[in-house]
Amino acid sequence: MRECSIATIPADGIGPEVIAAGQTVLSNLEMRLGDVKFTFQNFNWGSEYYKKYGVMMPSDGLEQLKKFDAIYFGAVGAPDVPDHVTLWGLRLPICQGFDQYANVRPTKILPGITSPLRNCGIGDLDWVIVRENSEGEYSGHGGRAHRGLPEEVGTEVAIFTRVGVTRIMRYAFRLAQSRPHKLLTVVTKSNAQRHGMVMWDDIACEVAAEFPEVTWDKMLVDAMTVRMTLKPQSLDTIVATNLHADILSDLAGALAGSLGVAPTANIDPERRFPSMFEPIHGSAFDIAGKGIANPVAAFWTAAQMLDHLGEREASVRLMRAVERVTGAGILTPDVGGSATTREVTEAVCDAIHSSNF
Repeated sequence: MRECSIATIPADGIGPEVIAAGQTVLSNLEMRLGDVKFTFQNFNWGSEYYKKYGVMMPSDGLEQLKKFDAIYFGAVGAPDVPDHVTLWGLRLPICQGFDQYANVRPTKILPGITSPLRNCGIGDLDWVIVRENSEGEYSGHGGRAHRGLPEEVGTEVAIFTRVGVTRIMRYAFRLAQSRPHKLLTVVTKSNAQRHGMVMWDDIACEVAAEFPEVTWDKMLVDAMTVRMTLKPQSLDTIVATNLHADILSDLAGALAGSLGVAPTANIDPERRFPSMFEPIHGSAFDIAGKGIANPVAAFWTAAQMLDHLGEREASVRLMRAVERVTGAGILTPDVGGSATTREVTEAVCDAIHSSNF
């Protein structure tokens, strides 16, 4: 019996709802497979914790998480807590503290879900966006001086290091190499950002020489938004900086039908620390507690987690169940349906047990 220990951090908004749904699905996978066991330990960190204790998580939070095989994360953010407090108090300290430098966001149109792109269906949009997750525009360097005075200044310093850029480029090229089209698009803005982004381009060229079987091209980030919407079939694997990929992956999720189906993996490729898996839809306080949150992103995220843990059969079985359910039209309101979170979850569990695979 293989055992996988998973730390769950449901956190804010719809996070507890979709993480609970994900745990239910994983428990049903465990029953269906019979040779793997998932154990969960919940951590009640987040905005409510902050309101009680003044911090988003305890000072030894990383030490508590270090023993787990993976972290299953919900969403962070609350209307009455500043966004920079929630993000820098919980999610980013985990990503940076565990050097989860590869943020991997697959995107495709699932059966039964309609893309807002005209004449774009299943197979026409099938991408993986690789986001540099440890430095760049979100490095946290900078500051503010002369607060409140006319000469007040705020600086936000984008940090690009040779080691950071090289390792994310190698990760992206390897991923592209493993996919059928073996195509990588490197996103840049080196026409305007002439130092860090020019180095980004230079290192991309250097790393490309190690992967002659991968076809690659380069796109300015603004032109990339046009290509994503007008020529989605021309893209496959994409690599971009922390900020650029953050924006482009939200666009990708919307083009695939909804952010409610979009997953994320924050990976430490060297496996020194646990990696963290989260849906990208955010805390969505406007629908929290209504029972209509889309759990598909959390399920797809769980499939990424299973892949990372070496449970390939479980991952494939889960995604086939999800696609069977969406294809049957059992959808939450964000993708045009009327099903509840619970109904979608139960349908996926039924599909897991009824599948012959």
